[in-house]
Amino acid sequence: MVQKIKLSTIAESLGLSTATISLALRDSPLVASDTREKIKEQARALGYIYNRRAASLRTSRSGIIGVVVHDIMNPFYGEILKAIESELDRSRQTFILSNHYDSVEKQRTFIETLLQLGGDGVIMSPAIGTPLEDVKLAEANGMPAILVARSMEGVDLPTYRGDDSYGISLATNHLIGLGHRSIAMIGGTDQTSTGRDRYQGYVNALRKAGIEVDSELRIPGPRTKQGGFEAAVHFLSLPQKPTAAVCWNDLVAIGLMNGIARAGLTPGKDISVTGYDDLEEASIATPSLTTVWNGQTEVGRLAARALLDRLAGSHEPDGIHLIKPEMRIRQSTGPYQPRS
Repeated sequence: MVQKIKLSTIAESLGLSTATISLALRDSPLVASDTREKIKEQARALGYIYNRRAASLRTSRSGIIGVVVHDIMNPFYGEILKAIESELDRSRQTFILSNHYDSVEKQRTFIETLLQLGGDGVIMSPAIGTPLEDVKLAEANGMPAILVARSMEGVDLPTYRGDDSYGISLATNHLIGLGHRSIAMIGGTDQTSTGRDRYQGYVNALRKAGIEVDSELRIPGPRTKQGGFEAAVHFLSLPQKPTAAVCWNDLVAIGLMNGIARAGLTPGKDISVTGYDDLEEASIATPSLTTVWNGQTEVGRLAARALLDRLAGSHEPDGIHLIKPEMRIRQSTGPYQPRS
């Protein structure tokens, strides 16, 4: 068997103490930067692998953070995760990722596994139907939890997400300002705080403008491009003949625009469409998508920072911390045009 390289081996090869080697490999400012780099280079040359388990026994910290979200294939979560990773990297923390796909059982298994690994904390966008006990399981075992994107009733933990009600009201008011009165809302579910808040924002904007809320103009469910594309048939067959649509997210909006175009109509001219999240794809869609920036980068950064602060002994106030959304007006919306 190949013998593992020890700190003492590196120390002897450089004529330094094992304490200095250990500090350098942990990026301690107590060791001069040029010496740190020299030590790291020698460690790599000798094939030294950092023993995280041994370090965790000494410090009671594993350096591992768990992150669990609905689906990494959704670019919205990808942007949150990128921000989380960037912030954790600054503190030399490693994160383990899991997609729960709204499976409470899968999410619970991940949390239990993370506890078995001695995880330092968890950042989670809770699955639909998550019981309070599952979140408390982490906290009760000394693993602080931070919520992102979705909030939970009865859970008094730091929660970071966009102000969904306000954000959707921005999109709805934009369409109302263009003269649209028959405005559909496509996608989402009342099973999540996000879905409830976005629908409420849509309803509030209509009522404030004196427009009757027609339940038939709500098409719940879609959250993907395929879902938006398939919803186009239903949308175009509505007897109310909506001239505009507020979509649950950018993916639904882009799918809907493709379906509208497939039917021979022009998004942005014949029918106005707004998205939500302002993903990178929104600005290069055809037509470019009018949408709402939902602060996902800030959500990820602030959530990671809050968890690191808790691990350091300080405590971000519990409760919901909302990021204020901003409107992004592009080509997919235009003045009301009566449909023949």
